[in-house]
Order: sequence, then C-alpha cells, then structure tokens
Amino acid sequence: MSHLINAQLIDSALSYNEYREFLDNLLLDGKTTGANQSEAMINYAQLNQKRMRKWDKIGKLSPAISKYLSGIDSPMTWLVITEGWCGDAAQNLPFFNKMAQLNSNIQLKFVLRDDNLELMDQFLTNGGRSIPKLIALDESLNVLGSWGPRPEPMQKAFLENKITQERSGKEFTEFLHLWYAKDRGHTLQNEFLAILDVWNQKQLSLPAQAG
Repeated sequence: MSHLINAQLIDSALSYNEYREFLDNLLLDGKTTGANQSEAMINYAQLNQKRMRKWDKIGKLSPAISKYLSGIDSPMTWLVITEGWCGDAAQNLPFFNKMAQLNSNIQLKFVLRDDNLELMDQFLTNGGRSIPKLIALDESLNVLGSWGPRPEPMQKAFLENKITQERSGKEFTEFLHLWYAKDRGHTLQNEFLAILDVWNQKQLSLPAQAG
C-alpha cells in the first residue's frame, strides 16, 4: 500500500455524483478546479460538463464488460485522479461510473490532481502528470494497477504527434474528441476487460491482510 493511499483519503474522496455536483457549483460561480482560472480553462470545464452529461445519458456498456463486471466478487476501489478542465477525463469518467454501478463490490472515488501532487507523482505517464488516472485498489488498499490517461490508440497518436508535430495542439484536440465521439467508449471497455483480468489475478495472489 502507498503511504499516501489510506482510509482517510478514500473516505474524503468524492463519489461520482458528488464530483459532478462539485464541478457544477464551481461553474455557477464562474470557476473551475485548479489554480488556473483563465477564461479558456473555464470554457473547457463548461464543455466537459456537457460531454459528461452526454455520455451519462447515451453511453452504453457492451455485454462482455457488463458480464465480466457483474462477476467480480472481491471488494475493489477505483480511485481516480482528475480535474474539471481535463477533456480526456470528461470522455472517460462517465464510463468509469457506468462500469462501477454494475457491481456493489466496486467503489468509485475521485480526487483532484493539483490537490494531491505527491500522489499523482507516484502514477506518472512518461514522466508527466497526465490525467485522468484510475488506480485500482484491493480491500486492503494495495495497488492492483492503473489505467490512464486515455485509451491506448489515442495515447499512441498523442505521443507520435508530439514527435512529428503533424497536428497543432488545437488540431490534435479536435481529432481526439472526434475519435471519442465515434468510439463511444468501446475501446475503453475492451481495455478494461483485459486489465480487470490482470487485477483480479493479482488480487487472488496477494496475501490476506489481518482485519
């Protein structure tokens, strides 16, 4: 167990509904999460709330992931590091929630990256504080693994574009969100089918903790 991941952190972390309400209330005050309160960041946050509302409403889980999730019989916590202005988070968090809702053994919780940088720095992506990052934990808060910040095809495209500069930042963002719109959460779900199996096997192999 990471010394930063403890019962106090999990208890203080937000549920999905609490997180969504928190973001909505910030936007009502013309704010978003984090220190950067520029007009651009607030606009991103407003757009992201619309994206999340869309996927909350129309997002569907495949029969395969639904069946797998329903069969999980050991308690697991999914701790998500995120921010309200993050576009990748807006595209993926609603699907995290839909998956977690299928099984009461899965507890889904959210913390803000910029309030938890020491924790974030234990789960870097290629040295960067990329979000969202979902950390899977067993009942004793041992780390089973993590996912993020985006589905593998888009992460690969992102890294390639950093080298080639084929698309400007704005162009890549448009490309990214168009991909999410067409993909409709299918790639994310397929990736979770694979990593949930790994996490479950790891959970079975960990020594039991005394209560």
